[in-house]
Amino acid sequence: MTANTLPEDSLLHERITRLPTDKRAQLLARLRAEPARAETPWLTRFSRGDAPGVRMFCFSYAGSGASIFRGWTDGLPADVDVWAAQLPGRETRVGEQPVRRMGPVIDALHEAIRPHLDQPFVFFGHSMGALVAFELARRLRSAGDPEPAHLFLAAFRAPQLANPNIKIYHLPDEVLKTVLLKEGTPQQVLENDELMRALLPTLRADFELCDTYEYDAQPPLRMPLSVFGGHQDVRVGRSDLEPWQDQVDGPFRLAMIPGSHFFLHSAQDLLLAELVRDLRATALTTVHLKEGKHVHDRPIAG
Repeated sequence: MTANTLPEDSLLHERITRLPTDKRAQLLARLRAEPARAETPWLTRFSRGDAPGVRMFCFSYAGSGASIFRGWTDGLPADVDVWAAQLPGRETRVGEQPVRRMGPVIDALHEAIRPHLDQPFVFFGHSMGALVAFELARRLRSAGDPEPAHLFLAAFRAPQLANPNIKIYHLPDEVLKTVLLKEGTPQQVLENDELMRALLPTLRADFELCDTYEYDAQPPLRMPLSVFGGHQDVRVGRSDLEPWQDQVDGPFRLAMIPGSHFFLHSAQDLLLAELVRDLRATALTTVHLKEGKHVHDRPIAG
């Protein structure tokens, strides 16, 4: 996780800031409505069919919710079913208090996800979501539940590394906004008082969740791991991502993608293509690929 949790190219935030007050209120209300079929309050399903071959459970970055994965079904094979975690304090759960510690989040997600592990599944997590996905995979193992067939983690340092960043969750609002601006949050977002009133409590809670996280050394997970970083990410670099390989006893691939911390927005098509390639290499989807089957050691150009 980094402090710049709002993507500079986010169409959502730019659209909100440009709308008149009444239209902006209508849009915010619509975004708080259920974006797709909610299997539980903690999981939202974006699906195009009733018989998928693999379930992809997705976990979002700090301050965001399930809706950032709404369009992913268009870039993935038809036999991949997208499910997104929805933490309290955002979108459909905007009236709930956000959770400030990792333990209760993992407890709740574990309970929510257990009934849906009857088919092959994978995890994708971006920034804070990468840490959540990793810890949830370890919880499934310790509970003796089915484990992900593949882990896809993006834009978060390996968990065994010390956090080199200052803790910002306790800072006053105006100081926090200054830090967010420096880290890349658009000026127009920070100047939108209505939007910031809605976002800051959840952002602050998510920052606290990550800043108070304590790594517990355990044996490596036995599954393939693909890790992705942004070439222009100023807070999470290759040296922060490479040690992830120590967390798995299986194939590992690190790929750097053009873009900043939020390359999942600016380079979404490229990221999804890379996910598809690795899904195919792990024999989890029937999608036809123009290139070779085994890509675990192939870097992304650029």
